[in-house]
Amino acid sequence: MASSSTGFLSFFFSFLLLCTLSFAIDVSHDGRAITINGERKILISGSIHYPRSTPGMWPTLIRNAKEGGIDTIETYIFWSAHEPQYRQYDFSGNHDVVRFIKTIQNEGLNAVLRIGPYVCAEWNYGGFPVWLHNIPGIELRTKNSVYMNEMSIFTTKIVDMMKQENLFASQGGPIIIAQIENEFGNVMGPYGEGGQEYVKWCADLAESYGIGIPWIMCQQPDAPPPMINTCNGWYCDQFKPNNPTSPKMWTENWTGWYKGWGLADPHRTAEDVACAVARFFQFGGTFQNYYMYHGGTNFGRTSGGPYITTSYDYDAPLDEYGNLNQPKWGHLKQLHGILKSLEKVLTYGSVKNVDYGSTTTVTIFTLQGKSSCFIGNKDDKADATINFQNNTYTIPAWSVSILPDCHTEVYNTAKVNTQTSIMVKKDSDANDYEGSSGLQWEWKKENLVHVKRDGLVAGSLMAAERLLDQKVVTNDTSDYLWYITSFHVKKDNPLYGRETTLRVDTNGHIIHAFVNKKHVGSQYAQNGNYKFTFESPIKLKLGRNDIALLSASVGLANYGANFDLVPLGISGPVHVTAKVIMNDSSRKFGSKKIITQNITTELDYNKWTYKVGLHGEQQKLHDPSVLQNGKWSQRALPTNEMFVWYKTTFAAPLGSDPVVVDLTGLGKGEAWVNGHSLGRYWPSYLAKEDGCSVSCDYRGPYSDSKCMSNCGRSSQQWYHVPRSFLNDDKNTLVLFEEFGGNPWNVKFQTVTVGSACANAYEGNTLELSCQGDNVISSVRFASFGEPMGACGYFQAGQCESPNALSVIEKACVGQKSCSIDVSESNLGSTGCQATKRLAVEVVC
Repeated sequence: MASSSTGFLSFFFSFLLLCTLSFAIDVSHDGRAITINGERKILISGSIHYPRSTPGMWPTLIRNAKEGGIDTIETYIFWSAHEPQYRQYDFSGNHDVVRFIKTIQNEGLNAVLRIGPYVCAEWNYGGFPVWLHNIPGIELRTKNSVYMNEMSIFTTKIVDMMKQENLFASQGGPIIIAQIENEFGNVMGPYGEGGQEYVKWCADLAESYGIGIPWIMCQQPDAPPPMINTCNGWYCDQFKPNNPTSPKMWTENWTGWYKGWGLADPHRTAEDVACAVARFFQFGGTFQNYYMYHGGTNFGRTSGGPYITTSYDYDAPLDEYGNLNQPKWGHLKQLHGILKSLEKVLTYGSVKNVDYGSTTTVTIFTLQGKSSCFIGNKDDKADATINFQNNTYTIPAWSVSILPDCHTEVYNTAKVNTQTSIMVKKDSDANDYEGSSGLQWEWKKENLVHVKRDGLVAGSLMAAERLLDQKVVTNDTSDYLWYITSFHVKKDNPLYGRETTLRVDTNGHIIHAFVNKKHVGSQYAQNGNYKFTFESPIKLKLGRNDIALLSASVGLANYGANFDLVPLGISGPVHVTAKVIMNDSSRKFGSKKIITQNITTELDYNKWTYKVGLHGEQQKLHDPSVLQNGKWSQRALPTNEMFVWYKTTFAAPLGSDPVVVDLTGLGKGEAWVNGHSLGRYWPSYLAKEDGCSVSCDYRGPYSDSKCMSNCGRSSQQWYHVPRSFLNDDKNTLVLFEEFGGNPWNVKFQTVTVGSACANAYEGNTLELSCQGDNVISSVRFASFGEPMGACGYFQAGQCESPNALSVIEKACVGQKSCSIDVSESNLGSTGCQATKRLAVEVVC
């Protein structure tokens, strides 16, 4: 029996191995494309960062990406999220990257794993855990044995986790491409020979894992074979890889831009993104990734910068909350469908370019006697009319037309035939806030640092006779670090009895200064100047004078050569000065000259005591599940006072629409719902008044200063509350208010489509939808012919069909979505001679 059992087990495990191997996916590449099981592929990818959303959001995000024509999901691996403290790992909740990759797999999509482990990504410290900075002898991103050892340990851990779950394509999993390092080529000059050796070491490390899929290095023109160097940017159609056997890959097509505190909202048009994609594939590209496809939210203290907002919306095809960002999502979806339909001819066909002047190019792809054509016009002002194969084509400025049969245009990047969704915030109707007109608040005052009579500081971490970098002391466990020192003043001290000034040079982003327990002033960095000088008049007393400086960070630097060495905190000098007026005794004759002299007491090399964080952080006031010392007060709610903790309860808004909290009236701080950090808030920081425009011209090269909006308004008013953070019954909101604000205006809202409009060309099918559970309640405007104006301001032209409104009302009102055939056969005769369009606006 034993022998028979052993034989069966041997057969069983051999069978399992055979099954595993039969499902393995062969991923390779040649100079034309990534190949999967021997076939060249057009791959259209989108970045979704798992820590910037929640596990509850992942399936919907990935399904919406798939519906939008995305076949691959790309994500970074965030080292600081997974190893926030040395050898203390976190792969739970929205850090569960294995679960995220399996969710991608469940939807039948590919994955690109950008391990880095440096990622930039506007993430705090570029994704590095700050404890790296504090290891003796370490130098980051160069040939340094200490750093390379740590990088190898973490990278190996990630690779092994993926292997153990059979997630690489060679094991039958969804991961078809992996990345080592990130954008190092942009900044490697100052690293010299050590940087060059580091790049080679990274390539060797990647290859040593033997995972059976291609490795990439983005923005690395000297990437050693077999690494594939790739392009990042707004446009990559002219990019050429450094190796003729490498395909032309675009790892980051920036769909918009990130936002900073004090800055307006960036916007990149659907027309420009589509034009960039079409040109990339016209000129030999076969893999392109949208950065971002869903941007999400910088929960907790994860935003970098400094001064990156909590919202990481990025103007992506899926907005911060997961809604379709229309028309961008739909316009690109249509493009993806056409590109995928041309996959064979684009990857196997012969290619011929024909130039019509300096700005217009026709590209002809031919395979097995059939041809497909792209006609691109890169002029940023003038349309181009050309005669091609005995047909006349007019190509709008800054656009690409695609003709699958080289005769009929089926898509032009400048002609948007998708709805524009007007998103609105609706007040929650979940409850009446316990019978009152607003939330009911409790509060606690933050216990500021206390210097005892003996000069000791309760809860202090350490002391040193010099000023220390904030990163060194806090290990980034808090935004806040107290710098505390004392000095004595005697009657014979020239400072005594005079008007004195405290002067502090700081690299901290915010400083709050206290002298003898009295707040003497606060200041924050502005206009990108993170090194500044704080000055305030102070009053000294006889005996010991205590100076307490609270330095607050707002995200650590994440990009640039040696960004990890950018100083943070009170850098000094710190001194107290007084002006002394005296006679110039050097003059022997004539009137005496009055001179002013500064008397200064330097404090840089005093004994400084350091205390990390806030008292409320240590007590975990943000977490309602933690038993806390002392009651919260319900009386005399303080408003516009610094350093106050606020707490309230609320019911979850009804329905399934995304939830946000409007923090209008507050200053700056951090917000938590049921112990989950929503991130930093700063609604009082207004965007600059200038730089915005009412209209936005898609034509011409995009930059992050083009097509701005929201000037003069709050940098960020609304903060995402994922529904997975909410309970069915009571929920708790906790705020730490640093600057001083008024919580009475705080309210919860849902985000939904308020109305949708479109201006679609004849010959297309227009899809209208309110998204979610909402239905189309009415048609505000409809005109088929030659309508004028823009969304919200449409007007009928000189010719139109009399039937368009009734046809659309019949098809759409009362429906969640509807499809409209934009043609005279459906909407009625117009009598128009020119190209006809349907302008429509519906209410949800």
